[in-house]
Amino acid sequence: MSTTLNETTSTVSITPSERMQATMAAARVRFTWLGVRKSLNTQQKKRAADSFGAEGSFLSANKKLIDTSHPAYKAVTAIRSRAVHYWKSISLPFPEPGLRLIRQTAIDEFDYRMSEYRGDLEEAVAELDQHYEELRSAAQRRLGELFNSADYPPSLIGMFAIEHDYPSVEPPAYLRQLNSALYTQECQRMQSRFEEAVQFAEQAFIEELSKLVEHLHERLSGQVDGKPKVFRDSAVTNFTEFFDRFRSLSVRSNEELDAFVAQAQSILRGVQPHQLRDNDSLRDRIAGQLSEVRGSLDDLLVDRPRRNILRKPR
Repeated sequence: MSTTLNETTSTVSITPSERMQATMAAARVRFTWLGVRKSLNTQQKKRAADSFGAEGSFLSANKKLIDTSHPAYKAVTAIRSRAVHYWKSISLPFPEPGLRLIRQTAIDEFDYRMSEYRGDLEEAVAELDQHYEELRSAAQRRLGELFNSADYPPSLIGMFAIEHDYPSVEPPAYLRQLNSALYTQECQRMQSRFEEAVQFAEQAFIEELSKLVEHLHERLSGQVDGKPKVFRDSAVTNFTEFFDRFRSLSVRSNEELDAFVAQAQSILRGVQPHQLRDNDSLRDRIAGQLSEVRGSLDDLLVDRPRRNILRKPR
């Protein structure tokens, strides 16, 4: 007599928040930055207020310490902008101030890029410091009696910096030994944080895709003075950047969003900006298809508010 056993394979379901917690790490970028404006002191505000017959306590006023339009200063601020843009482009929001989540597999690249920005900033600040005396002298001429040499450091070296680190978003292991109940409580708190992070990420992707679709649809629809509307290449190419980010960062928490992203990608696959400018029928067809996606995304924004999205383990 033979016996057949029907074996059932049990699969462990994992929620999007658990997937996010297992595959991502918190990254923080901080800046040391020279202040270029300073509030007027009480006497100066009183003098300014008196000229208008106002009370000094009801007046807010500050002075500009250096010319921020100087090319050397703009070069410094441009590096900060690039660093922030890069950080945000490879990360997702996290519900704790100053923290964002990056893929654990992206840490080495992130660390390298931030080190590059740090080196670029040091070079740019050294160049700015070469113009510091010129900028300070110009400020003295322009500020008149408001100029105060004490507002200016001897040098700009060390007054600008980029730092990054990877704060832990897990309960400390020692807490398990000291107080198991408190450790469990902290685990639950962090789980809640990651559930919220999933919602933030989902909402951010929906809003970003919605804006991209709405902008391109508006540019492709209708005419101005009997001619098709003008649009920049970026109205199309920005979709490619979005699709790459979504593929890299999404934790697949929303099947509807996944479907809309796939639909938009299918619509624009292989489409070049010049084709939309030169081919009226293609332009009209793409505009019509984007209109459908836009309507669906609008419904998704209304029907699935940030803090009330129902998810199932996969």
